[in-house]
Amino acid sequence: MPEKFMAVLVLLPASTLETLYMTLVSTLLACVLGFPLGAFLYSASPAGLHSRPIIYNALSRVVNILRSLPFIILMILLIPLSRFIIGTSIGPTAVIIPLSIAAAPFVARISESALSEVDNGVITAAKAMGSSNMQIIRKVLIPEALPALVSGLALTIINLIGYSAMAGAIGGGGLGSLAINYGYYRFRMEVTIAAVIIILIIVELVQFVGTAISRRLLSKR
Repeated sequence: MPEKFMAVLVLLPASTLETLYMTLVSTLLACVLGFPLGAFLYSASPAGLHSRPIIYNALSRVVNILRSLPFIILMILLIPLSRFIIGTSIGPTAVIIPLSIAAAPFVARISESALSEVDNGVITAAKAMGSSNMQIIRKVLIPEALPALVSGLALTIINLIGYSAMAGAIGGGGLGSLAINYGYYRFRMEVTIAAVIIILIIVELVQFVGTAISRRLLSKR
């Protein structure tokens, strides 16, 4: 077995685990931050449970600004925050902070959209039974919107995989760092290709699982 290929085999497992670690933890934190924000945006929207147009418009613009900010710039801006919370701005754990903040607005929009798609007749029936807004969200909207939320979660994970690869350019670790530092800078194309292949496999698995779960939830309605 060629020496170069052996080197790739040694480097790939640790880098793959770093990418999975960054992606999964940041997805969890992004959901913790983004879903309540998305539920609030839905409730405050003109067609929401508790319409607040001024608050909705202001918060919606903030979300749009955060979503449109390039991740690499956001990561640089958040280096002091990462250093304050984690103690360092380099490595997979430090990257989780900007990854979570970058994905939270995306999760918020997906959540708002999924909740907005729920049939108004179901909401009207819940109101007629005396349910509070919080009860409607918890017991009606979330179960009805779950297939769309699962699909959105899969898209969030895929986006975060791409973000984590970009984070490798400035010391984030993972497969992106492997492809850049050991592949691009050292002119070892086989390392870059191997890293890209692993990323594509992970993305395909996430999309497949997300689609399968979403379809299963839809079939049980």
